[in-house]
Order: sequence, then structure tokens, then C-alpha cells
Amino acid sequence: MRKIFTHSILLIVVSALISGTGKRPPKEDLWALFQRVPFKEKLNRDFGMYFFYPEFTQELTSLKGKEVFLKGFYIPLDMQASKTLILSKFPMAECFFCGAAGPESVAVVYLKSNPPRMKVDQVVEVRGILDLNSSDVEEMTFIIRDATII
Repeated sequence: MRKIFTHSILLIVVSALISGTGKRPPKEDLWALFQRVPFKEKLNRDFGMYFFYPEFTQELTSLKGKEVFLKGFYIPLDMQASKTLILSKFPMAECFFCGAAGPESVAVVYLKSNPPRMKVDQVVEVRGILDLNSSDVEEMTFIIRDATII
């Protein structure tokens, strides 16, 4: 009888894990989705310059407004404590700003509260709401809002 009970509990736990009924949403590989976004060069009349604008895939736009997870290398935007940070797929020496990577390799993160003290290139994972920017050249393309560090 005890063996049947143990097997029943195990079956329930395995079924719950397989069906995805847990509270945490599945983790998408956002870096891979970001990488598949094509960028087209267009004239921005306000600045009188050409910029690259993203054309988001359906797969990525289906995640807009949903809770996502992103893990990357911490890059500070300011020397002072700030609720805004950059996550990069690559360490700082290889990131979009300093190296040869493209805009698909960075995301701006707007935290709900000030982060703990972190070091440049520290690996950080955040949870927040995905936002996508296709028009404002003064904002990042990939945005995580209302984020927390996990």
C-alpha cells in the first residue's frame, strides 16, 4: 500500500512539472530571440541621420507585456546607484558599446528598487515585463520594466 501511495505522489509531481502548472513561467532564451530580429536602416528626420530600426519577429512580439527572465553581464549606466542598468549577452569588453557586438546583445533594465552593490561584468538574472522599442532612437531596443534581480 505504501508503495502505491509513493508512486501516486511521484506521478502527481512529475505530471505537474511536465504540464507547466508551476507559478514560474517558462524561461525563453531571450538572447536567441533578440538575435533573430532584423534591423533596417532608415532616415530619422529629427536627427537628420540614418539609424537602424528593428523589425520584431512574431515570436518576440508575442512576449511583449509578459513576464520574462534575462540573464547577462551587468554594465552600469552611472557611477551612482541607479534603478537602471544594462544587461549584456557578453562581458563589457565585447559588448555593443565597447566591442563588436550589435544592438541585439544588450537590454536596458528598469528595476523596481535600487540594486545591491554589483561589479561590472557580474552575471545577473532579472525578472520583469518585456517591452520592445522600434522607434525611439534615444531608448534601447529591448527593455525589461518593473524588474527585480533574482
